[in-house]
Amino acid sequence: MSDAIGTVERNDLEAGLEALGLERALAGPLLAYLALLLRWNATYNLTAIRDPREMVAKHLLDSLAMHAATAPIAAARGRLADLGTGAGLPGIPLAIAQPGLQVALVESSGKKARFLREAVRSLGLGNARAVESRIEAFDAPGAFDAITARALATLPLILELGGHLLKPGGVLLAMKGVVPADEIAALPAGWEVREVRPLAVPGLAAERHLVVVARTSGGDTA
Repeated sequence: MSDAIGTVERNDLEAGLEALGLERALAGPLLAYLALLLRWNATYNLTAIRDPREMVAKHLLDSLAMHAATAPIAAARGRLADLGTGAGLPGIPLAIAQPGLQVALVESSGKKARFLREAVRSLGLGNARAVESRIEAFDAPGAFDAITARALATLPLILELGGHLLKPGGVLLAMKGVVPADEIAALPAGWEVREVRPLAVPGLAAERHLVVVARTSGGDTA
């Protein structure tokens, strides 16, 4: 464990996990991931946030705030593609919290993909894998129950790049701040918003929403 991670960070994380309805025991593996991220961040600049306590709220708990949306997929041992995952957010925290969830961490940056492979290996995440690829070039059409993206792009662009990955009935689980009304209005034909779910992130005052997008009945899959 990194020397930069202490009792304050663990307490914040355990309290946040409890507030989200998750087991406090998850703090151990989540902090091991955070320690690895801090160590690599010193050299590879994987994330602009460098304060460990800030990372607990803005990286770990923010990622886990959507766990209720992925829980049914995890229960069915379904597949989630985390697009433009960067340092593994939200994919790695979700894979840690939900062992049944099969997570593909899709990232085009070589240095970030190297970190992802090391994180999966060192954390023993048998349900996660790093995919070094541009999103649009990821050749797995119809393979996923859900795709997600955190601060990656607009809803129309996410669907343009990664919509091909969704199986029939699959959904985009997009993590957003305020409700992106303009993006919703610009959704391409064949797609519709199924739900806009407010997310409460422990330790984070900022507004957060999960936007659930799916194909319309008989929607074009192109």
